[in-house]
Amino acid sequence: MKTLKVSVVTPDGPVYESDVEMVVARAQSGELGVLPGHIPMVAPLQIGGIRMKKDGKTEQVAVNGGFLEVRPDKVTILAQTAEAAEQIDLTRAEEAKKRAEQRLQSKQDDVDYRRAELALQRAINRINVAKRG
Repeated sequence: MKTLKVSVVTPDGPVYESDVEMVVARAQSGELGVLPGHIPMVAPLQIGGIRMKKDGKTEQVAVNGGFLEVRPDKVTILAQTAEAAEQIDLTRAEEAKKRAEQRLQSKQDDVDYRRAELALQRAINRINVAKRG
């Protein structure tokens, strides 16, 4: 079966590298599925899980936005932060979710609601990826 090389890279270095059969990512325009031989493209990503099918199994990486670059034989994901499912500290992610929810529910004027919403989305994404991964 044909494969393509996938690299998930952050400013701190590589997070995931492997040859996979398929990549699924949530771009801002919708969900994208990439198979070997896909046409070249670049797409901005949303906060979400990147799913890679490898040897009949699915591996996941949580990303917080970034960009997806597709070439016929390679996919590169450039993200500000990314974590493989097995690296996610579920307890820490659930605590971050609670903190973000508390900030959103507070009636204080000094709360940056957009920032709290993004923190909540990131925490939920990490929890979902950790539980599925």
